[in-house]
Amino acid sequence: MTVHPSQIRKLLLARQEIALIDLREEAAFALGHPLFAAQIPLRRLAEEAPWRIPRAETPIVVYDDGEGFAAQAVMELRDLGFTQVAALEGGLAGWRAAGYELFEDVNSYSKAFGELVEHYRHTPSLPAPEVQALIDQKADVAILDARRFDEYATMSIPTGRSVPGAELVLRAPVAARDPETTIIVNCAGRTRSIIGTQSLINAGLPNKIYALRNGTIGWTLAGQSLATGQQGQVADFAGEDIEIARGRAREVAYRAGVKRIGADELDFLAADTRRTLYRFDVRQPDIFAAGHVPGFRNAPGGQLVQETDHFAPVRGARIVLVDDLGSRADMTASWLAQLGWEVFVLDGAFAGELATGSDGAPAPRGPEGRYKRPYEGTDNAEAAMQAYLDWEYGLVGQLERDGTHGFFVI
Repeated sequence: MTVHPSQIRKLLLARQEIALIDLREEAAFALGHPLFAAQIPLRRLAEEAPWRIPRAETPIVVYDDGEGFAAQAVMELRDLGFTQVAALEGGLAGWRAAGYELFEDVNSYSKAFGELVEHYRHTPSLPAPEVQALIDQKADVAILDARRFDEYATMSIPTGRSVPGAELVLRAPVAARDPETTIIVNCAGRTRSIIGTQSLINAGLPNKIYALRNGTIGWTLAGQSLATGQQGQVADFAGEDIEIARGRAREVAYRAGVKRIGADELDFLAADTRRTLYRFDVRQPDIFAAGHVPGFRNAPGGQLVQETDHFAPVRGARIVLVDDLGSRADMTASWLAQLGWEVFVLDGAFAGELATGSDGAPAPRGPEGRYKRPYEGTDNAEAAMQAYLDWEYGLVGQLERDGTHGFFVI
């Protein structure tokens, strides 16, 4: 059985469920794919598909680019218990022939959304030389790195501290107690800088807030040196900080149309076998492992917004978020809602018995077939970094040509 590309487009426009799965390795996937495609290499299908596509009746469409993977994948997925599996008619070539847009790189639609946010909100940013000058002057600035801690430790802006994205609304006011302190949010490229900066602006912090324009890529292209091995983190917050952050984040979530539910409503959603339901705890992995709501998976909020296609490959599914303090789930939910998801925040979830340890996710992939990102590590060619930035600048135009995204910006 095959499905024509036009049918995929109809399902996306109608916001019906579809898991469009690219069976190639990540490096090939990064050369071009449909906007909402998720990548699971054929060799990992048995490990990853049951975890990433949790409902057996989900409509799944698989494709390759002439390698002959699709027929095998259809059989394998049916053997795994999936009941609605088909191949994309003509594969990736069929998508091209239909005149539909192809997007490069990985996590493409999250990155495109970040560009859309900057386009509409004019998210303020500072170029690397200006930030370097502020550091040299010992100006009153707090530089906050919104990436995962391991990325920050590998290479980061001198004097910067690690505050992963969903933690910003909670921890940035601790890092910058004085409203006169300027806050600068950075990542490796653009998306998490933009989303992090706009999170703080949306939440109404009184400080001047800027993204580091083009992140560590821009820093490197300006001929400035990055620090390695930094371990800086923002000190623990107090009870008043939690309440202020919770109020700010809840107001942002409300503006984005996020729905709030209790345990009974969650049970009702979970009982609906016609819809896929993802349940994510958006705290950091060590906190999650120490005690989490049974049945919830770990997806730290900043990474969930950055890598939504990885965590939730079923476009059109429902998403429920939880967080013991509140602000992280609300801020993450506000972005997922703008990304077109039907998203809920679960209240009162930590009153009962908690589970500990891992959520059971498949083991991480190894280096085989991996796409070398131009914004990670310290050995990237300048031409590759500049080409990456040029690609990101063009994403807003690509979204308009594609026409299926359903994003909005508050």
